[in-house]
Amino acid sequence: MKEHKGMRPQDIVILLKLIIDVGQDIRIKDLSSKLFISASEVSESLNRSTIAGLLDPAKREVDKDAFLKFLEFGLPYVFPAQLGPVRQGLYTAHSESSLYLSFSSEDKLVWADEQGKERGQSILPLYPTVVKAVKKDRVLYRMLALCDIIRIGDTADKNKAVWQLRESFQNKGSFV
Repeated sequence: MKEHKGMRPQDIVILLKLIIDVGQDIRIKDLSSKLFISASEVSESLNRSTIAGLLDPAKREVDKDAFLKFLEFGLPYVFPAQLGPVRQGLYTAHSESSLYLSFSSEDKLVWADEQGKERGQSILPLYPTVVKAVKKDRVLYRMLALCDIIRIGDTADKNKAVWQLRESFQNKGSFV
């Protein structure tokens, strides 16, 4: 039996990308280049997710129900949001453009990015390369913004974010 070293933040990003790309021939080098995460880190992440029961290694398919439960009940405790100073960046959480009308927060939250056009209180993304990856993947961007709501929002907003992720998971990563 392999030793379980615990989940890491990049595991969430990689599992979300596997849900988005379901049905495609997904290779480690593809995940690595799309997410700007080294191939060795992707490989280790897939092993951790398999050990945690979140990934079927034969099919490289995410157990969406188990993963959603982890996001809902574990994410805010295992990877809590860390707020930083006001910076320029890319909107996240309640502030992301497709989400801000659905959620109650007036606060503007950003992932720091020197090329970003928005300003707000900074929040550390789950993984440093997230900002680069979401510029090329709108669905991943929205999913990670919803994860940030789970990490930082009130109970009503967390529940709404989980519901939206569940809907997206059922639609193979797309949003209706």
